[in-house]
Amino acid sequence: MGMGIVVVEICTNNRISALDLEQLEEEYPEIAVMRTDCLNFCGMCRARPYAMVNGNKVFAKTTEECLRLIKQAIEAELKAFYDI
Repeated sequence: MGMGIVVVEICTNNRISALDLEQLEEEYPEIAVMRTDCLNFCGMCRARPYAMVNGNKVFAKTTEECLRLIKQAIEAELKAFYDI
């Protein structure tokens, strides 16, 4: 099984999980989107949309803004990987 260079983890209880984030895998073939029951950031999870991108928390006030920041984080991780 191939693993993504970039792993995007989403808590299924978070409101970001309402978005079709799997479409990011089509946009960025090098990533893997993983939905998890709990990522143990319950306080933040209740307060705002967030995801983990390669272990780094990405969050915002709205799901749209969060998705934009997730894409930025993915692109930064891919740039770092390919610039090595």
